[in-house]
Amino acid sequence: DGPLGSPPMADRPRRLTARDLIALVLDDGSWTSWDTPPVRSGISEEYAAELAEAAARSGEDESVLTGEASLRGRRVAVLVSEFGFLAGSIGRASADRIVAGIERATDAGLPLVAAPVSGGTRMQEGTPAFVQMVRISQAVAAHKAAGLPYLVYLRHPTTGGVMASWGSLGHVTVAEPGALVGFLGPRVYSALYGKDFPEGVQTSENLYARGIVDGVVAPEEIADILDRALTILMAPRSGVPALPLPAELAEEQVPDVETWDAVTRSRRADRPGVRRLLKYAASDVVPLNGTGQGEQDPGLLIALARFGQAPCVFLGQDRRGQTADHPMGPQALREARRGFRLASELGLPLVTVIDTQGAALSPEAENGGLAGEIARCLAELVSLPAPTLCLMLGEGNGGGALAFLPADRVVAAQHAWLSPLPP
Repeated sequence: DGPLGSPPMADRPRRLTARDLIALVLDDGSWTSWDTPPVRSGISEEYAAELAEAAARSGEDESVLTGEASLRGRRVAVLVSEFGFLAGSIGRASADRIVAGIERATDAGLPLVAAPVSGGTRMQEGTPAFVQMVRISQAVAAHKAAGLPYLVYLRHPTTGGVMASWGSLGHVTVAEPGALVGFLGPRVYSALYGKDFPEGVQTSENLYARGIVDGVVAPEEIADILDRALTILMAPRSGVPALPLPAELAEEQVPDVETWDAVTRSRRADRPGVRRLLKYAASDVVPLNGTGQGEQDPGLLIALARFGQAPCVFLGQDRRGQTADHPMGPQALREARRGFRLASELGLPLVTVIDTQGAALSPEAENGGLAGEIARCLAELVSLPAPTLCLMLGEGNGGGALAFLPADRVVAAQHAWLSPLPP
């Protein structure tokens, strides 16, 4: 078996080296290294011997490789950890390399792909290594502030300061199947508290179920998901050609309908919802998952999408996920606010879709701060720097619907409605 809290070794794929992953994901022959030999000073002979042994064993001079390559013909910057070099740990020299790589990607206007695998910061260097996570996080924040994508693939294992810094800052984050992913290393927990850490918590699959990562993706599928995400994230924001309206629709007059007829039609179980909308109207869709902070609500669908050639962050209230037992709760609105931040950081238009029987009316919703989440959604939407579009697709009950309404343009489908209380 593997470390406590992770799946048995037999259930995990073979750990790929940094070079293996580069060869698997990036276009053949496109890799160009940005690395220079690490500069080390003031280290003990014992530590120098450890570094020399790690280099000989792994074939690398440090625990991370940086460079650029093409991915399906698109130029990208890349950070890849090498677990074979002192368990992928980060010291001063590797941190300098990471920061330099991030800053070079930012200056070049390149999307940045990171594939960490690490036990955390390097204990041989103590606190000076530990605080390097601040510098790395600062560089990532500056890259994102420049409106450039930062995409993360968490590998087995990713723990400690690495997970608590550049491993958790992605616009989109996916993880390797069966990977041990978390802050606290199970062995550290056992040493500190004299008991084993509960199994099944620090796994990719559990993090996905909790809305912390966007997907669990095998290494062989990484190129596909990165290509789909970057097709949307790097699409032009202006000068997008309009789609021609079919002649039969251009001439069609939408008749007025009785209000109660609209209400009853909107409540039909067989009426198409937000998933059908994406299936027939979107040209590309990359589903996201949760708030990234431990919450997920099936009543909200969050995705990156393109309609025609126009990219957007998509937030749709999903009728299929809203039931009498699980109405849309405050966590769905916190998930929506993650979408607002993505649109703002990446300069992407935001599309919201209203289709809800109403937000949860329960003690749990009150304890979760439902009213405050509605207020924060309204405040953030009216001040969002990105273009916004709201589609009223069906039912629009109460504050749960109002939270998605403010937009530069509001379009209503036939039989859609908005009301403070359910008619």
